Amino acid sequence: LTTTRYLKRMGSTLRRTDLLSLSNLRNDGRKSHEIRRIRTQIGTVAEHCGGSAVVEMGLTTVLATVRGPIECTRRSDELSDRAIIDVQVKTAPFAPSGDRRMANPTSDRRLIEQSHQLKRTMEAAVLLHLYAKSKIEITVWVLADDGGRLPAAINATTLALVDAGIPLKDIVCACSAGISSEGGTLVDLNRREESSFGGQPAVYLPCAMLPQRGTVVLSQCESRLGSLKQLELVLDAAMDGCLAVAQHLQAAIREHSASLLVARSGQASVQYSFAMPTTSC
Repeated sequence: LTTTRYLKRMGSTLRRTDLLSLSNLRNDGRKSHEIRRIRTQIGTVAEHCGGSAVVEMGLTTVLATVRGPIECTRRSDELSDRAIIDVQVKTAPFAPSGDRRMANPTSDRRLIEQSHQLKRTMEAAVLLHLYAKSKIEITVWVLADDGGRLPAAINATTLALVDAGIPLKDIVCACSAGISSEGGTLVDLNRREESSFGGQPAVYLPCAMLPQRGTVVLSQCESRLGSLKQLELVLDAAMDGCLAVAQHLQAAIREHSASLLVARSGQASVQYSFAMPTTSC
């Protein structure tokens, strides 16, 4: 009732940020435990790769491609008992909102670190012993960056591996969590929430897990937390977000598999659209 009276008194002068704060919503209209809208496309790139996928988490868009298993370029890179995974994360020049310069994936510290994290995450899920003395190449392109690009890259890589037919122990789902200025936990942080809260550095914890096994394969927090209980709360929130993301990934895999079965049985329909040329008399 108090909020209703306040809205009537303010009238049209009420700003969107004020309305969201009065409704206890985040800057993009979500509740604290809600993830961003997820859209997936599997098999988007048909040439020069075994599998590909595009994942959109809110305004963050990531394209992942997979090649392999292929022969190692150098004999010294081969492992006799398992395959190796080569990961490279790149950003498009139009991806960040501010700096438009092209980041070098071989010298940029953040891209190198995220490539290493993505590699360790996928090594925990892929059955590498089935492809000894071979290599699996993973290339990730960040097409739009509004925060949470590492979880989006992990989710896109998982779908690309499934599209390439690489056997996995379980699908890998990823999500992030943090702490708001009021002290509560937030799930799936965007760029604004990753930067700061009230002038203080934000608590940001990306997490990746195998949902059917309940195993956490990636969890990294560079912020300072007050207590171990606070870390447990943030990690639990991130795992809940991972389970919510896993439902979207599993639904996308089922839909893609159903379309492949229909196409294999010869019952798929192909639609063609032609633009009629305009002629002037």
